[in-house]
Amino acid sequence: MTGIIETEGVTKRFAGVPAVDGVSLSVSSGEIFGLLGPNAAGKSTMIRLLAGILNIDGGSARVLGHDLVIEREKIKSEIGYVAQSFALYPELTVAENLEFYSAIYTPISREKQQLLLKQFGLQRFAAQRAGLLSGGYKRRLSIACALAHDPQLIFLDEPTAGIDPVTRRELWERFYELAALGKTLFVTTHYMEEAERCNRLAFLHRGRVVAEGTLATIISSFTGHSVYSVASAHNAALAAGLLAMPEVLLLNQFGDRLRVITDSSLTPESLQRVVRRHCDAAIELVEPDIEDVFMALTHERGRK
Repeated sequence: MTGIIETEGVTKRFAGVPAVDGVSLSVSSGEIFGLLGPNAAGKSTMIRLLAGILNIDGGSARVLGHDLVIEREKIKSEIGYVAQSFALYPELTVAENLEFYSAIYTPISREKQQLLLKQFGLQRFAAQRAGLLSGGYKRRLSIACALAHDPQLIFLDEPTAGIDPVTRRELWERFYELAALGKTLFVTTHYMEEAERCNRLAFLHRGRVVAEGTLATIISSFTGHSVYSVASAHNAALAAGLLAMPEVLLLNQFGDRLRVITDSSLTPESLQRVVRRHCDAAIELVEPDIEDVFMALTHERGRK
């Protein structure tokens, strides 16, 4: 095992039900690794296992060279962790929160504090109580606190959930800056546009990895399927007719275009005939994108 994170068959059960089921991953130094999945896929459980917060029930893992079973406390001291909920002290000021979280490891210098406040746009809020911040600025402060002790590995559990697109873009700029400095980021998300920002990805569904690799690798491995675009706004009769075809896996409506993901055994002529029964719209064979692949993989396994 040579990566920053290496897992082999990691498993975690709750009341006998596997939340993480035999997950094997490898994350290299300096990369942004994205773990994608729908709600209840096991993303947060996986990140809490790797951060040493939960015990694994099976398999093995090393994080920053430490055994996840017997060296959990070492792992906790060397990572940064940002949970979905804001782990802040609302009665403390922004600056005091930074000082508190840093002091758990190493007291933060005045210079480092000012740098973090500037990087995350928090300078004008330094003396304000954290509980009075907006959701977006609470998220910025949570990330800044996780970085206060200068960890080499940062776990970010859906770090941009519920915040506006501008703040999301700004945070991703910070993530790229951290990666350029050699930091490793492990990010969970269900936003497809964020998947495209990661160096490598893994799709998690019902606790299992269903795809892993770079964006291009995952899309190119999407064989046995075809994706069509139909020039049609929402049409309930058309949707019902298409879904009645056993070769049609799922539909995804985007404004006045309908994307149809099918088994490759379905011919364009057969698809066009069904479409023409409901509307006068042409179909076009298109290249799959990351959302097509993600939805198809999780949909197929959800039906089994």
